[in-house]
Amino acid sequence: MRRIIFLGVVLMALTQFEIQAQQERAITTGVPFLRIAADARAAGLGDQGVATTADEFSQQWNPAKFAFITSKQGVGVNYTPYLNKIANDIFLGSLSYHNRLNERSAFAASLRYFSLGEIDFAQTADEALNPNVQNPNELTIDVSYSLKLSETFSMAVAGRYLRSDLRLQQAGTGDASAAGSFGVDIAGFYQSEEIAYEKFNGRWRAGFNISNIGPKIRYDDAGEESFIPTNFQAGVGFDFILDQYNRITPSIEFSKLLVPTPIEPVDSNGNDQIDPEERFAAIEEYNDISAFGAIFSSWGDAPDGFSEELDEITWSLGAEYSYKEAFQLRAGYFNESERKGSRKFATLGLGFAFNAVAIDASYLFSTAPSGQSPLEGTLRFGLTFNFGGNYGK
Repeated sequence: MRRIIFLGVVLMALTQFEIQAQQERAITTGVPFLRIAADARAAGLGDQGVATTADEFSQQWNPAKFAFITSKQGVGVNYTPYLNKIANDIFLGSLSYHNRLNERSAFAASLRYFSLGEIDFAQTADEALNPNVQNPNELTIDVSYSLKLSETFSMAVAGRYLRSDLRLQQAGTGDASAAGSFGVDIAGFYQSEEIAYEKFNGRWRAGFNISNIGPKIRYDDAGEESFIPTNFQAGVGFDFILDQYNRITPSIEFSKLLVPTPIEPVDSNGNDQIDPEERFAAIEEYNDISAFGAIFSSWGDAPDGFSEELDEITWSLGAEYSYKEAFQLRAGYFNESERKGSRKFATLGLGFAFNAVAIDASYLFSTAPSGQSPLEGTLRFGLTFNFGGNYGK
């Protein structure tokens, strides 16, 4: 029974969110955990991070922000329970480190680890005496370098190693190997100087990130490959600096997977029935699309044209209130079309900072009409340590 439950959990983890029958052409990829917000601050803002202020967890969202981070060095750790209503050992964890090398550049490294918990393959009383317990998992190791090209604009490149160990080894079935791939991010970040308006000061921010540019990942020896979640994300935000203590920052971000829309089989016989050969031909045609070619073709390959392309763009709204840079209150909303996955949720978050230590927490409420999110009712926690001096904003 545990095996059946576990396989169901794996299926949900691979698709990331349940795909309902009425949804059309929802795009799925390999290693989908890369699209889950790994830090509590971004999670509290509705999964935003490409245009927000720089923090220790900028690696996932926009590594170009590290060139503007105020601390010389920092270390951060985050913990996110996953599917906690059916299991207590499935989680996403992240560890990040940055080093601002000088006024213009910074280096960062991070690790993300997604554990799918333990599964015991014992099915009989005899097997229970020598249980075969396994822990399928996925992980990434990232490094990035960011550089200011001017006083207000920076760019960064990041490299990522992906490892997905979801193949379960059973007695007598031979060795099972993990799947691997790599990805590259190209990112940019703009942060204006502080501008004096009539009743307040302000600062503009904008950013973009093309993440996970890389080859497909292969899960089995038969050659079946999956696209990794190559993604384009862009956003803009504005600081309302009310006085020396109070700041309010609203922001909006958009995201689109640069992965082909699933190809529908053609009813060549005109009998309103799809033959197995036609279905297989559609799968073969989809698999023949190159990962790099899809970065460009995915902007115009939806069968229903421009309206469906718009459905493939997710958007989020977020706002952060900060008092003395020591207390933050956050809220956000994330929306995805019901035709493309129906992820819809609202979030709340809190942040506390004291000297060189910062603590973040967030909570998610699903608003999707078709069902709950695997992160429904989940508290996420983050802890950051900054050291080595400070740079100006």
